[in-house]
Amino acid sequence: ADWCITCKVNERLVLNRPAAAQLWRERGITVLVADWTQRDAEIAAYLQEFGRNGVPLYVYYPPQGTPVILPQLLS
Repeated sequence: ADWCITCKVNERLVLNRPAAAQLWRERGITVLVADWTQRDAEIAAYLQEFGRNGVPLYVYYPPQGTPVILPQLLS
């Protein structure tokens, strides 16, 4: 979301770095981004599935097993 300071810091320091993109390519990870700037109902429902009512929420879906919620502050 445009108003989420934590989201912007994570994007700048971790998610948008070339090293992160390279890691995802090497490991066959597909990255999906949902922008909650306009508080979309579908995204709100997804957040609620994980017991959250706001962003950021980072979820890793391993090939097998259950989704893993990542920390709100990424490194």
